[in-house]
Amino acid sequence: MLNDSGDPAAAAEVMAQALDAAPEWAAGWVMLGRFLEAAGAMAPALDAWRHAAALDPSGALGAQMLLAAHGQGSVDAAAQAAYVETLFEHYAPEFEAALIQRLGYAVPSALAAMLEGIWVEGFARALDLGCGTGLMGERLRRRVSFLEGVDLSQAMLTETARKGVYDALEKGELSAVLATRGAALDLVTAADVFMYCAALPPIFALTFAALRPGGVFAFSVESHDGEGEAQLQSSLRFTHAPDSVRAALEATGFQVLARQDMAIRLDRGLPVRGCLFVARRPEVAPVLALGVADAEAQDASALVAS
Repeated sequence: MLNDSGDPAAAAEVMAQALDAAPEWAAGWVMLGRFLEAAGAMAPALDAWRHAAALDPSGALGAQMLLAAHGQGSVDAAAQAAYVETLFEHYAPEFEAALIQRLGYAVPSALAAMLEGIWVEGFARALDLGCGTGLMGERLRRRVSFLEGVDLSQAMLTETARKGVYDALEKGELSAVLATRGAALDLVTAADVFMYCAALPPIFALTFAALRPGGVFAFSVESHDGEGEAQLQSSLRFTHAPDSVRAALEATGFQVLARQDMAIRLDRGLPVRGCLFVARRPEVAPVLALGVADAEAQDASALVAS
């Protein structure tokens, strides 16, 4: 209450008193760090998060990510996955109400609109990564014969199962699931998923391999204007430079069909910048550049064949 009323320093003082009585309360140390950060006391905030990280080595409460967001070390994949799973396990019951009613979430509708011009007769088999409570799946359902959803959070899967949107649901990490699909998919979607992923090229490679030739990949990212690596924000989400995302898609072998820059939702009343992409695995593998001698030999072979 003190923090929400605009007095984070007083909130930190009360939390510190609570931690005197419950020093092993890892979540309390995370909260103390947040209050100290809001009060502008970064050194003690970092100390609080280090204490939380020691009490929660799995990373589920996000202390490691908070430290990394402030330049104090890095986050390993296991800690990142643990944080995301824990976040959405607790968020699941109010997820849709928060996104749609309070945050103006627009990605599923926008991605579906971008797909309208290319899906024509629809898709035989689709995989919705990070399906959550099925907001993307609801917009795909009428165009997909077999629709599968995957998510790290069992609570989110329980919420979406009640809707009957998907033909199959699986709890799992997206890279592990993609690695089992073997060029069997016609569509892969990822709405508001890659802001929890630091490195996109490995995921793009797995998606490319999971799609049949001609298959389509549609997704969103939170964006920034810089170059190169993803940037971990204090929100504990990663932003990606759209031009770098496009370059990574093309380096993987994808053909980019459409890109749209937009505000994807609100955060603390302010618009969050994002970028949406629709890409395709080409029907035919791209021909590598030939040397002059190879090109002449190819031309001669074509002439003989004719």
